[in-house]
Amino acid sequence: MKINAFADVSLRAMMVLAAAPDGGLLTTQSIADAVGTPYNHVSKAMAKLRELGMIDVERGRRGGARISRAGRVATVGQLLRQLDTRLDPADCVAPGGTCPLINECLLRSALARAREAFYRELDDIVVASLPTTRQMTPVFQSIGLRPAL
Repeated sequence: MKINAFADVSLRAMMVLAAAPDGGLLTTQSIADAVGTPYNHVSKAMAKLRELGMIDVERGRRGGARISRAGRVATVGQLLRQLDTRLDPADCVAPGGTCPLINECLLRSALARAREAFYRELDDIVVASLPTTRQMTPVFQSIGLRPAL
């Protein structure tokens, strides 16, 4: 199973925020630099994470984002269900037209069950528990911070 790029960027941002020194505020630009992703992609992910209540945002000159209380307990499976915008795991209804086999398609329902099993397997993994000191030290050093882990 492959997650979409938007969900990938969102999970990376959550991991960086979970490991932020002293629960400090990080700018979208510093998160983009930390995860090696363009600013505009991270900006969209941050907007969605805020909408979902996973992060708190403070505006202004000294503003930034930090992981919220809900974000600290969110699981990978829970987040992926909310971030995966595809309705079907297969392209049954694509821009080029609808698949002629779509009526009562057993493959489509099997793929949907497989996707849910994939998410269920990730329901026990809390996103905030994923970052390690060894992993995050070079990431935070690259943006001029020391990890809190």
